[in-house]
Amino acid sequence: MPYLQIDVPGRYPAEQKQRLARRFGEIYADIMQADIRRISVAVRELYDGGIWRCTAGEPYEAALLMCDIRKGRPPEQRERLARALVNACLEILELRTDQVNVEFTQHSGDEMYHPLLGGLSKDWSANEAQ
Repeated sequence: MPYLQIDVPGRYPAEQKQRLARRFGEIYADIMQADIRRISVAVRELYDGGIWRCTAGEPYEAALLMCDIRKGRPPEQRERLARALVNACLEILELRTDQVNVEFTQHSGDEMYHPLLGGLSKDWSANEAQ
């Protein structure tokens, strides 16, 4: 954890997806005060009408970023993260603001296992990244 999963309405070269993953990792580690080695990113390409945003009129192609994270951060910190991640999507994937939504699912530390980081995770604390 965290696991950042973005469903996108198009196809992107591997280098562009890697650039997005790198930027997501940097943003997350900085704003959420976390060890960057904990972060995994998935870019799922749901092209050819695979993901839509509903409206009162016609639906349009959209993107959804799901963030599975350890609980404990205040809403303001999660909002800063969401804004920065959306901006990365606008810059790197050339999506529009109205296309990207961010949702959080929060977990206790012991719901994540990292073999390279000692096994079960501890609950998040504000001084973790120091």
